Amino acid sequence: MSETFLEFQIPHQKLFNGIQFPLVLSPNPKSQTPPSSLSLFTKAIKTEKTFLDSVLHKSGAVLLRGFPVNTASEFNDVVEAFGFEELPYVGGAAPRTNVVGRVFTANESPPDQKIPFHHEMAQVPTFPSKLFFFCEVEPGSGGETPIVLSHLVYEKVKERHPEFVERLEEHGLLYTRVLGEDDDPSSPIGRGWKSTFLTNDKSVAEERAANLGMKLEWLEDSVKTIMGPIPAIKFDKTRQRKIWFNSMVAAYTGWEDARNDPVKAVTFGDGKPLPADIIYDCLNILEEESVAFPWQKGDVLLLDNWAVLHARRSFNPPRRILASLCK
Repeated sequence: MSETFLEFQIPHQKLFNGIQFPLVLSPNPKSQTPPSSLSLFTKAIKTEKTFLDSVLHKSGAVLLRGFPVNTASEFNDVVEAFGFEELPYVGGAAPRTNVVGRVFTANESPPDQKIPFHHEMAQVPTFPSKLFFFCEVEPGSGGETPIVLSHLVYEKVKERHPEFVERLEEHGLLYTRVLGEDDDPSSPIGRGWKSTFLTNDKSVAEERAANLGMKLEWLEDSVKTIMGPIPAIKFDKTRQRKIWFNSMVAAYTGWEDARNDPVKAVTFGDGKPLPADIIYDCLNILEEESVAFPWQKGDVLLLDNWAVLHARRSFNPPRRILASLCK
């Protein structure tokens, strides 16, 4: 139980093993000190950190709705209050901009594009364990951030395609992506090599790539990055279950722009091509099991990146969702 936070239901939730997904918390009207200001809210987060950690662990996703958070810098204060260490965005594919403190824009690709389900930075060895999203401007229409429980996806795919999952567990995946020099905001994977590796120097880029376990092949006006083989399935020790921790469906169906052919973007770890029909079935499983709720201004969504994959639906502007990544 919590003094400040009251669990409540929204129409789009799903119930898994008796736990709401996402778990939604709003201000408790019976609280002695209702979080009516930002400073009271951040104080409550610090005081009730054990409670918040436990509900996140239980559900995998916690939506804080109805709290006094209006701007990017207020969202930054909320993230800071949780006390998780920041993770720098090195090696990720999305074009994004630092807004304030540890807050970034979410993927800035065009509104008509969907962003497929993925664990944040699953294609690099150092990925965030938690992510925050904040709705600064709610979408004109659409623009939800669907979420899905990773262990359920693993179980369902294994049920339908046991041999495929066996091959994945044995060989892992190999990811290939061609990056231009500068960011291309028209592409969902349009981050150039300079901002991917946070440098203008090719030798520094190579060193940083090597630290991520990534090989670089320099082309005329771009660079090919080869990542892997890396595992497609991980084991979540804290919950003792296997998870669908990969960017396979996202890469195969979405890593497409002037430089990249998505079918070549991801293969089995031994270089053999993936079966298209099974990939598209995985896509169906992700959709079937997912939850998508409409964003409201001021919403803060906290995701456990070990438990949950997320996506983005296309939208009609305006829409501004901000993000922060934690170690």
